Amino acid sequence: MDATDNRLITEIQSGFPVSERPYAEIGERLGISEDEVLERLRAIKQSGEIRRMGASFDSRKLGYSSTLCAARVPPEKLEATVKIINSYINVTHNYERDHEYNVWFTVIAPSRERIAGILGEIEAAAGIDPIINLPATRLFKIQVDLPVIDGGGGR
Repeated sequence: MDATDNRLITEIQSGFPVSERPYAEIGERLGISEDEVLERLRAIKQSGEIRRMGASFDSRKLGYSSTLCAARVPPEKLEATVKIINSYINVTHNYERDHEYNVWFTVIAPSRERIAGILGEIEAAAGIDPIINLPATRLFKIQVDLPVIDGGGGR
């Protein structure tokens, strides 16, 4: 990724245009063409730097349930487990932490029962200890944008 890719990733995180040609508007902001915006996003997605791009909705208002999950995954099972977790379209975030519970992710599904089913499927497929299911009891919503900064190495 180069500096333009970094600016593009930062730009699409919030304030995405709701218009007939949103990528043209983004390109105008960045001084590049609509086609270049689309080409760059395809390349970034293919590289694995981004997994998905989509709108954020209030899952509760849509009748869905969500939860934060934590798992203890042995180092030798980490890659395989993350692959299993990421295979679910219900998983919106997944990250590794330096902690006994080293894999954290969020799941959104039509019901708490479906979430429990997904977690059971992941546990069985990965052969890991039970996943801790931490549904929110109170909603605190903040806007989180993660600016991509070029540190000299193109990232």
